[in-house]
Amino acid sequence: MQGVPGFNTVPNPNHYDKSIVLDIKPLRSLKPVFPNGNQGPPFVGCPPFGPSSSEYSSFFPFGAQQPTHDTPDLNQTQNTPIPSFVPPLRSYRTPTKTNGPSSSSGTKRGVGRPKGTTSVKKKEKKTVANEPNLDVQVVKKFSSDFDSGISAAEREDGNAYLVSSVLMRFDAVRRRLSQVEFTKSATSKAAGTLMSNGVRTNMKKRVGTVPGIEVGDIFFSRIEMCLVGLHMQTMAGIDYIISKAGSDEESLATSIVSSGRYEGEAQDPESLIYSGQGGNADKNRQASDQKLERGNLALENSLRKGNGVRVVRGEEDAASKTGKIYIYDGLYSISESWVEKGKSGCNTFKYKLVRQPGQPPAFGFWKSVQKWKEGLTTRPGLILPDLTSGAESKPVSLVNDVDEDKGPAYFTYTSSLKYSETFKLTQPVIGCSCSGSCSPGNHNCSCIRKNDGDLPYLNGVILVSRRPVIYECGPTCPCHASCKNRVIQTGLKSRLEVFKTRNRGWGLRSWDSLRAGSFICEYAGEVKDNGNLRGNQEEDAYVFDTSRVFNSFKWNYEPELVDEDPSTEVPEEFNLPSPLLISAKKFGNVARFMNHSCSPNVFWQPVIREGNGELVIHIAFFAMRHIPPMAELTYDYGISPTSEARDESLLHGQRTCLCGSEQCRGSFG
Repeated sequence: MQGVPGFNTVPNPNHYDKSIVLDIKPLRSLKPVFPNGNQGPPFVGCPPFGPSSSEYSSFFPFGAQQPTHDTPDLNQTQNTPIPSFVPPLRSYRTPTKTNGPSSSSGTKRGVGRPKGTTSVKKKEKKTVANEPNLDVQVVKKFSSDFDSGISAAEREDGNAYLVSSVLMRFDAVRRRLSQVEFTKSATSKAAGTLMSNGVRTNMKKRVGTVPGIEVGDIFFSRIEMCLVGLHMQTMAGIDYIISKAGSDEESLATSIVSSGRYEGEAQDPESLIYSGQGGNADKNRQASDQKLERGNLALENSLRKGNGVRVVRGEEDAASKTGKIYIYDGLYSISESWVEKGKSGCNTFKYKLVRQPGQPPAFGFWKSVQKWKEGLTTRPGLILPDLTSGAESKPVSLVNDVDEDKGPAYFTYTSSLKYSETFKLTQPVIGCSCSGSCSPGNHNCSCIRKNDGDLPYLNGVILVSRRPVIYECGPTCPCHASCKNRVIQTGLKSRLEVFKTRNRGWGLRSWDSLRAGSFICEYAGEVKDNGNLRGNQEEDAYVFDTSRVFNSFKWNYEPELVDEDPSTEVPEEFNLPSPLLISAKKFGNVARFMNHSCSPNVFWQPVIREGNGELVIHIAFFAMRHIPPMAELTYDYGISPTSEARDESLLHGQRTCLCGSEQCRGSFG
């Protein structure tokens, strides 16, 4: 890469000359080529790459078996299969040896939705060439007409908006595929669909920071990192570029992914001992010395040049069923390298990387939170270990490490809605008749019918799409308490913390990482009659009002990307039977502490379920995008309609916005 500074070095008599004993191949024969979506062959989530494993039992990519390599990467982890148009390192060949893509690479495959049943898989082996394969799909039917909304320049160089948009669109497609297909390949197929349709950014490889990606950002698969240009290799732990200086070529490392599985790799938040790639047992079960080529050579060159390398930490996460998550920990400098004997007795490269100063904590935060959870250390500034006094399924800490304030104004904690005797609820309801758990497609289930034939959640954990309203099972439904259509009523899923902010009073954040679509909490409090509350001029800053006007945003999947008719797109505008006004001033839960933001990471969704024989509207909050631990949780408070905002009461008037986001509109309320 042009512009990377170098410096003169003095030969060290004790330095180990790796090139003397190791077989070095010409670097130019290993030059990677990353074709764009239009150049690559159709994406196929099938052997030889194998299906990806389940995540929340159906969409986490970390349990799949890896393809067999002659010299597998020591740092690769078991994760999502590599898309066919992002070739692994072992597929690189010199131009003289490349015969071009095979004739079958351009052949269009059948389009449709796999059934995911055993019988289908058995039939797959007998499928003739001219029949569509029901279990191996290429979601490209609308590719020629699909407008990604991302220009060629934006695909090369992104920004914060594009990175957020690509990740949200990817996860929306993945959730929908997981919902309707019941297969293990939703992550791979979603990535292939987006790549083949040009929904990606930061495709230009670079040394240093990546536009739009912040230190501390989290990812739930390597494919996500590939889509936004953080780490282009979906399996290899080392990514690099080829820098040209005249007729000479030199590789420089751009990023590494530390799996945390190797000795010395993942404990110190300020430094990292990283093992080189290659040298594992080959097909004959014979281990060999690692060679100074590919990623190893790139790391060695980066040590000599002194360029920063992006480091992504793969870490265990008890909050996810697969126990794996990736944390971008910022730029590191390579301070030294050496060769040592591995357990197999063969030479292994080791590299020490040191975190560059002045960066916000990321992995360090992660390690601190793990210690708080395990009781190894006390949370600094802790006032109360459980603000809820046991009212929630998980404790909610009260913390202040900013000033001497000992807590918010007094209120009574409640985890449910309180209706006045005069408040009229919606129409009476009769529950479903399911004996076990409600199942998608079961039209005998009244709750499934109300949700248009689908379960609105993935395995009772993740919201698939925003809807005008969602129906959950209630007390009269005979289905089990563990039914996957009971989410918000089962309480908090994450360990939350109420904390004192520097300029916005008290706020809310999570000790756990939150995946996009994760349920956070509902807004609990007293349901008020709109007229009575608005006629009362008493200050009430803890009001949720569904009649406010909120900034619009698109969160759902695009039907064209999942081979569905665009006319069937699920509307995201809410359709409530009547406006809802909830005051959490006297009675409330953790939701009352969520602050406003013009660029929020949380959104609300109306959910209806039975209560005392009648339908009751609840307001549930879900993660808009992946939220790292200790990031403040915020949502859009909205503004009152112009006709109602003329009076100067706090409830309806404009308040100064202190969110500090680039999208800040200056006021809300």
